[in-house]
This record gives sequence, structure tokens and C-alpha cells, in this order.
Amino acid sequence: MNSSTSLFSASALSGRVAFVAGGSRGINRAIARRYAAHGAAVFVVSRDQSKIDDTVAELRALGAKAEGAAADVRDFAAVEAAINQCADSLGPIDIVVSGAAGNFVAPAHTLSSNGFRTVVDIDLNGTFHVFRAAYPRLRKPGASLLAISATHALLPAEGQAHVCSAKAGIQMLTQVLALEWGKDGVRVNSLAPGPVDGTEGMARLTPDEASRAALYERIPLGRYASLDEIADLALFLSTSAAGYITGTTVVCDGGQSLTGHARYGLQPA
Repeated sequence: MNSSTSLFSASALSGRVAFVAGGSRGINRAIARRYAAHGAAVFVVSRDQSKIDDTVAELRALGAKAEGAAADVRDFAAVEAAINQCADSLGPIDIVVSGAAGNFVAPAHTLSSNGFRTVVDIDLNGTFHVFRAAYPRLRKPGASLLAISATHALLPAEGQAHVCSAKAGIQMLTQVLALEWGKDGVRVNSLAPGPVDGTEGMARLTPDEASRAALYERIPLGRYASLDEIADLALFLSTSAAGYITGTTVVCDGGQSLTGHARYGLQPA
């Protein structure tokens, strides 16, 4: 499915307000576009104001009401301020996406404490900050929270101790929040993509054609996902069509998890 087609009507999210953390690039920007194209008002957050401005302009060109603010997900006060700005300007929040992430390849014996802490702080702590800050400003019942994780939540990968630990934490956080907030009618899920074309993460993990080809061989469908495919799945999980799905990590990886992770950026043993 591409950006010009959809299983949902253009008004599927009409009247909804979506907050997308990490929404100025990659997967999260594609999700923000998909929400906007289906009628949602969208508020995007990232650390780079120029990228926020560019994204907001793109969303407005789609006919959506869109705003944004610069904030680092590691800073709870900054995230809370952005959430409040979103709710005050656009109304109660219906959809929250937490997708800010960090990654690099490093075997555990060379991985610094600071490197490990930085990834956990962005991915896991950042997801908690976004969801916790949003909770008081959610439209309840009916709100949907979605963490953009990765198959690292489920499978160990060499050179990725920091990322696997953070993503596994996101999976458990998703389940706990689904348990605690379900009574308020709030759904909490994670989306775990495998390799996705056009993302900074895959550019880092497969920096050349040889590493890219090696990863293709480990994916039963023989290709990477497109940004549109991940955005479509996020759209589904954010609509009433997924109204009975919560506490789940939805894997979209072309079958990669059936074969195990590649040795990203590492020489063969």
C-alpha cells in the first residue's frame, strides 16, 4: 500500500488530536502524515525546530491543522510543556505516538556506560515521559497510545545490547500501562517494525550494499518494509477498528523474527 491509497476513509480520524514525539523524520514523520491525511490535527515534537517547522508545513499542505514544539524526550518537564501546549491549542489528545529513538552498533565489551545510558534514556525513559505527561490531557475513554519500538524487544542482536534492553523495557511498560489505564478506556500498544527503508536507523545498521544484501537473506519476504506500510499499521492501531487491542506488541518485519537478527555491522564470528 502506498501513500495514495488507504483501507480507511479520509475522515477516519476526523476530530481527533494526535501528538507525535519524534515526528519530524523517518517512521514517525510518515505516521504524522498518515494521521493528517485521515483528518487528525497533529502536533509534532522533536529536538530540531527547523525540522519541526518543515514537518508542520508539510502537514498543513495536506489540509490538516498542525503545530509543533521543540522538546527532548529525556526532559520530562519539556515533554510535559509540549503536551500541555498541544492540548491547550488543539484540544484533548486522542492519539499519542512515542517514537524518538537512538541507535549505533557497539559490541557490549566496547559499549560505554554513557552510550548504554543514552539509548535507554531516549527510548525507554522517553517513552515513559511522553505517556506519563500525556495521561492527564488524554480524551478518556477512547485514547490510544502507541510506542514505536523494534523487533529488538523480542530478539537479541549482537552489537545491540543497549537497544535490545531499551526496547524490551518498552514492551513491558506497554503491558503495565495497558493494565493500569485500561479501566479508563485508554489503549496502550507497541509497534515493532523490522528493517524499514529510508530510515536513519537502517542506514547505520546496514551502511553498505553487502550488509544490506546479507539482511535481505534473513527476511522471508526478501525486502525491507516501506515507511507507508508502517504508517498504515500505526493508523489501524489508532482507529476504532483496533478498539479491542491493548497491551500488545505488534510485529511488522516481513518474517525476520522467524530467522533471528543479523549481526549488524559486525564481522562474522
